[in-house]
Amino acid sequence: MFLKNLSLTNYRNYDTMSLSFDGPIQLFIGNNAQGKTNALESIYVLALAKSHRTPRDKELISWDADYATIRSDVLRRYGSVRLELQLTTKGKRAKINGMEQQKLSAYVGALNVVMFAPEDLSIVKGAPAQRRRFIDMEIGQVSPTYLYYLSNYNKVLAQRNQLLKDLAMKKSNSLEMLAIWNTQLADLAVKLLRKRFEFIRKLETWAQEIHTGITDGRERLSLHYVNSSPVTEEMTIDQAVDKMLAAYEEVRDREIMRGSTLIGPHRDDFSLKVNNMDVQTYGSQGQQRTSALSIKLAEIELIKEEVGEYPVLLLDDVLSELDEHRQTLLLETIQDRVQTFVSTTGVEGLKHQVLQQASRFYVREGKISGER
Repeated sequence: MFLKNLSLTNYRNYDTMSLSFDGPIQLFIGNNAQGKTNALESIYVLALAKSHRTPRDKELISWDADYATIRSDVLRRYGSVRLELQLTTKGKRAKINGMEQQKLSAYVGALNVVMFAPEDLSIVKGAPAQRRRFIDMEIGQVSPTYLYYLSNYNKVLAQRNQLLKDLAMKKSNSLEMLAIWNTQLADLAVKLLRKRFEFIRKLETWAQEIHTGITDGRERLSLHYVNSSPVTEEMTIDQAVDKMLAAYEEVRDREIMRGSTLIGPHRDDFSLKVNNMDVQTYGSQGQQRTSALSIKLAEIELIKEEVGEYPVLLLDDVLSELDEHRQTLLLETIQDRVQTFVSTTGVEGLKHQVLQQASRFYVREGKISGER
C-alpha cells in the first residue's frame, strides 16, 4: 500500500496543499504548531473517515470555510485507487474512483493505516473507552461488516437506553418493547464480540512474538478480553445470544433504576499483562512503552495478514519518545516494507540509516516545501 500523493483543501491550517511521494519514508520537519501533525492526521482521516484527535469534524475544517477535502491516489496490489473525502458541518461524502459511497462502512478499508503517537500510550494506561475505540477502529479497517454491526448496535443501544430512562421515570411501562430491543441488541452484541475475540487473539499472537524480541526473551506479553457479559469465545452464536438475553433479564431492574444498559460490548475492555503482571497498573514506564510499541507493530503485521499488504504507517512525533533500542527495532521492522510518514521537530537525534534516505518536507505555518 503506497500513497502516491496527498491534496488538502481547507483542512485545519492548510488552505491548499498538494504533495507527491516517491520514497518509502517521508519526514515532515518543523517546529510545534506549524501543521506537521495535521498533515499526518489528514491521512488517518482519509483512511478511517474520522480523526484520532477529535470526534468533532468541524474542528478539521478551516475556521472560515464550509468544507474540507482530502484526496489521494493510493497504489494497492490490485491497482491504483483514487480516494476523496469531503467533510462538511452536515456530514461526510466519500468517493472511491469518483463514485460516491452510500455508506462509510463501504469506504473504510480502501486505505489501511496504523498511527503511532505519544498519546497511544493511552492504549496501555488510559481509560477503557480508549481501548474500546482502538479495537473498533482497527477491526473496522479490515472488516466493513464490523462497522455495519457497530453502527446498528449503537443505534439500538440508544433506543434501549431511552426506553430504560422512560421506564425509570414511569413515562412507559412497555416491557414488551424492552424485550424487542433485547433481542436486537443481543444479536448485534454477539456479532461484535465474536469479531473482538478473534482480533484480540490474533493481535496477541503477533504482539507476544514482537515483545519477546524487544525484551530479549525476558518478558512475555499477554492480552485478555475483559467481558461485561457471560458470553465466551467457545460458545456457538445461538448459545451466546441466549446467554446475553438471560443476562439482560438478570440485570433488568438495575438497568431500569440506572436508565442505562449495563452489559455489552460498549462496557468491555481488554487488559495487558507482562509476565502475568497487569502492566496498566503495575508496569514501569518502560514496560508500558514497550507494550504500546509491541501492540502497534503487531497491528502492522495483523493488517498485512488480513488484507494481503502492509498498511501505511504514521509516526507522529513518536521517535523522540523512544530510546535508541526501540527506535532501531521500529525502523528495522518497517524498512523497505512499509511506507512511513514521520513528523519531527528536527533530525539531529534521528541517526538511523533508514531516515537518512528519507524524503524531507519542511513545514511552516501551514505551508510545506519539499527537498530530496
